[in-house]
Amino acid sequence: MDQVAWVAEYGWWGLAAAAFLGATLVPVSSEIAVVTALKLGMPAWQVLLSASVGNSLGASLNYVLGWLLSDPTTRKLSATRIGRSALHWTERFGKWSLLGSWLPVIGDPLCLAAGLFRISLPFFAAVGIGSRILRYVLLVLAF
Repeated sequence: MDQVAWVAEYGWWGLAAAAFLGATLVPVSSEIAVVTALKLGMPAWQVLLSASVGNSLGASLNYVLGWLLSDPTTRKLSATRIGRSALHWTERFGKWSLLGSWLPVIGDPLCLAAGLFRISLPFFAAVGIGSRILRYVLLVLAF
């Protein structure tokens, strides 16, 4: 997947798509897409909004899939080292494991685990999605 080409060709729609996929288990880096958008001269507010909306929707999809598909989700997470780690974090730290949901690699399975363990939606939105948006704010400010 070439998130750089998506951003270059489709602008903020491409950025939102890359950020959405970056929040799922698809190997796409939303951070690369954000930096690309900024280098192409997209306004910072538009980059922040597009990436935040796309990534929040992707993280929410993981949460809902975990919530609705408890047994298959547990099997899928248990099948990989990263998934087992996400389950362990969630079992050990409960809802506070969502503080790591912005992290590369383990963050997406943590959102799945949050749904699986039925962490409340308001808490998921505030901490799980909030930490992801904060990551973009810091990235945009650093650029």
